Amino acid sequence: MAQETVSIETADGTCTTYVLTPEGEGPWPAVIYYMDAFAIRPAVFEMARNLTDAGYLVLLPDLFYRHGAYDTLVPKEIFAANAFATDVAPLMASTDNHKAGRIDTAALIAYLDTRSDVKGSKIGTVGFCMGGGMAIAAAGFFPDRVAAAVSFHGGNLATDKEVSPHLLAPQIKAELLVLGAENDHSYPVEMAERLEAALNDAGVTHTCKIYEGAAHGWTKPDFPIFNPEATERGWGEALALFDRYLK
Repeated sequence: MAQETVSIETADGTCTTYVLTPEGEGPWPAVIYYMDAFAIRPAVFEMARNLTDAGYLVLLPDLFYRHGAYDTLVPKEIFAANAFATDVAPLMASTDNHKAGRIDTAALIAYLDTRSDVKGSKIGTVGFCMGGGMAIAAAGFFPDRVAAAVSFHGGNLATDKEVSPHLLAPQIKAELLVLGAENDHSYPVEMAERLEAALNDAGVTHTCKIYEGAAHGWTKPDFPIFNPEATERGWGEALALFDRYLK
């Protein structure tokens, strides 16, 4: 996996973005990766390798650029110190599904269009936890560009807030894959049912699943609840979806 760092100008500022490419020569289909609330760190690059190893160019933007400089987050230390409210919440407050899904994605797509190693105009989006809703929102804001979107243990996917992803269902043309966790207070059964009802009403092609025994954040190797078996299964489903639409 090759990596470069670029600065992408959005309507709200400069977004540091990592471009990850497979070995060999392109062009490759592109996937935008929407990070979880613990931001970009070694584990995120490790996770993105699932995409590059499968032949995808990955854009990994630092979605907290609006906040300003911050130290690299170490999830296990934050959990141990019970410091989510002080170390993570202020960063999360700097973005939301509309800022990332519309403003940031517009700039990211425009950047992809400048690269000669990107194959085709259709892209995929994938998000984790906080990023799950952003990946879905991007499909709603850019229906003619996003062909497939995946949410891994995304939270707050169908709420009463105006930035709730389920409200964009009528605009979505992509096929969605929504993988939830059995133990996830941010995505209870009632919310899962509300999301699926919105997708059904809008005629969105989708698969929504709850992974039994998995907890919120199960795909992240630096989380105490990392579940390798469920992670492998989830990536298998996600890559199969991307392969159908992007390759």
